[in-house]
Amino acid sequence: MTVFAKTVAEPFASTRSADTSATATSQLAETGAGTLFLIDIDNTNNSAKTYVKMYDATAPTIGTTNPDWIFMAPASVRRVYSIPGGLAFSTGLSYAAVTTAGSPGTTSPTSSVAVRLSFD
Repeated sequence: MTVFAKTVAEPFASTRSADTSATATSQLAETGAGTLFLIDIDNTNNSAKTYVKMYDATAPTIGTTNPDWIFMAPASVRRVYSIPGGLAFSTGLSYAAVTTAGSPGTTSPTSSVAVRLSFD
């Protein structure tokens, strides 16, 4: 195995948010504008897929408001999405964890799902 190191002029992200038990209830991670660089979804406690819906909004209505981004973690898997260029948000960054893809899903996963975010 070869290991590469690269000097980075600035930190990858200045803010980190961690939720050890994300549900279908909207959670506000950040107010105002920023850039999302990483999302880590730990779905190892569930036997079904979990979808983390992300919103450029401070108070979205889960099941009604269209998500700006949706990230999926397969059953019994921890999935990390790294977004080198970042995803810009302008109003705020909110999220919810549900068992159905798309806008209408409103059912929480049966067991805890951890969601960790890194953003500026």
